[in-house]
Amino acid sequence: MSKELVGYCRVSKEDMCLDRQIDSLAAAGVPQRNIYKEKTTGTKRERIELDRMIDSLKPGETVIVCELTRLSRSTKDLFEIVELIESKGAQIKSLKEPWLDTTTPQGKLLFTIFSGLSQFERDLLSERTISGLKAAKARGRSGGRPRIRTDKALTVKALYDRGVTIAEIVRQTGLSRSTVYRVIKDTDKTRKKEVAV
Repeated sequence: MSKELVGYCRVSKEDMCLDRQIDSLAAAGVPQRNIYKEKTTGTKRERIELDRMIDSLKPGETVIVCELTRLSRSTKDLFEIVELIESKGAQIKSLKEPWLDTTTPQGKLLFTIFSGLSQFERDLLSERTISGLKAAKARGRSGGRPRIRTDKALTVKALYDRGVTIAEIVRQTGLSRSTVYRVIKDTDKTRKKEVAV
């Protein structure tokens, strides 16, 4: 089991400098060869270096980030990324936010509490969304937006818009992760076309 430290740093634009983050990660003990550097906005779902880092993680490794804003663009996004990291048998630690440190029992407890509260909120939103869609369907409406593909596609988009994680949408709808991503992507394209008309 590897005990290596792995670092991830990101800036939003090509002309911005990563040096401060790289120096902080190096000071925390991350070898230069293990620092993944990204220059892209955090609003983009596709972050090549982040995906490459997660894919290469080994059990026992610890991901170090300078601060959470460099890693995720929302609470939902953060929990999904941490879930992916933990699925690899790895841990994560933020230098700025001490509550995100799954390398210690206290850090794991704090993260579990935050995660549980967030999941509870998502479950409530999910229940309301599904109830609302059923009520709208009973009245002959499809939830206020034009039908995209199927009722499941509407459910996927509605849950996603309300902050439910991809993993939870997969569990609730029975669709594959790739199908859920495709539905969300297709919906975004449809909206852009409607705006352009």
